[in-house]
Amino acid sequence: MRIAVPIHSLEPGGVERVALGLAAQWRAAGHDVTIVLGRKGNAGYGGAGLCSAPALDYWSVPTRLSTASWETPWMIHTLYSFLMERRIDVLFCAGNTYAVVGAAMKLLLGSHTPAMVLKVSNALDRPDMAPPMRGAYDVWLRAQGSTFDALVALSEPMRREVRERMRAEAGQVQVIANPILTRRRLIQLGRIRHGAPSAWGMRYLAAGRLAPQKNFALMLRAFATASRAEDRLTIAGDGPERSRLQALCRQLGIADRVTFAGHVAAVDPLLEQADALLLSSDYEGLPGVVVEALAAGLPILATDCCVSMASLVEHERTGLLVPPRDAGAFAQGIVRLRDMRGDPDRARTVAARYELESAAARYVELMRDVGQRREQDRRRDLAISTLAPCRSLRRSR
Repeated sequence: MRIAVPIHSLEPGGVERVALGLAAQWRAAGHDVTIVLGRKGNAGYGGAGLCSAPALDYWSVPTRLSTASWETPWMIHTLYSFLMERRIDVLFCAGNTYAVVGAAMKLLLGSHTPAMVLKVSNALDRPDMAPPMRGAYDVWLRAQGSTFDALVALSEPMRREVRERMRAEAGQVQVIANPILTRRRLIQLGRIRHGAPSAWGMRYLAAGRLAPQKNFALMLRAFATASRAEDRLTIAGDGPERSRLQALCRQLGIADRVTFAGHVAAVDPLLEQADALLLSSDYEGLPGVVVEALAAGLPILATDCCVSMASLVEHERTGLLVPPRDAGAFAQGIVRLRDMRGDPDRARTVAARYELESAAARYVELMRDVGQRREQDRRRDLAISTLAPCRSLRRSR
């Protein structure tokens, strides 16, 4: 098959990493895969690019201007230019942020739009939005349900959420676990063995884009409340909130105990050094870093920030779940983690569900199916349009 995957850039991001991992698997299986880049440059925060990007066919529209501040309109222009130049079978949108790009292609290309598959990568329930915005967001979700040929949910609970919020047909929504880990990496992380943490101090790890959705500010306030003098917190990742969060650390008096590691090429060494993982997001689809921590056998403290979380982190067995946006509950969780060893074997069993290779094969089956259905619909419409004038002529006689 000929598959196009639009992504804004090679800047680090969970959606982009998953998209590139899937694309590499598809190419290895013999498919013609093109990554359509909104921009080639790494005009991100700190200028870090995704240095592990695989060798694929990358396509972009050259420009000397920075498009970071208006990346979505530029991505629409870039993808439209690509689709006018090349014919493809399936357009794969790797996350919610690319739904607007797919919708724009439907408006611009009409019946010539290729089959489109959207992976729903983020929560559809957005309590962070003001009521008027939530109403508009609900309308937008229903529009997505009528735009894409197939919608991919990351878990069975998310499938129910997608059907309800997007008003999608039962056959339109498929469940494919988020392809976070290759088999090789699952094995490597499975070899990590954690000893008992020091009685004097825990080594906590957090990872993710430093953006409001992740609510690192809540984590820092909880850490300031609950941590001991020898406790340490490492935050891997970068983003627009970095300077504000560093200032908050100084204000809370914990700057000497919190390390901002920035973007790291691989989080595995940090998982090996840590005693526990923290995740404080307000909302998520299915957080990849939690899967990575499970594979490494780490106990986890996470907010119950998506419908999939309870099936990912088993409360009081592989980790602890607390309500989102509750700094007090998160602080209590930090304290409770000191005595929690978790169940590493069970954690690794759960992590194995999120293997890249098996997910890539399931996506191919889905894309082949929607591509064939789209071609059948095209031929049917062509036949109807061809016969219509003849029928009209017979009636006129």
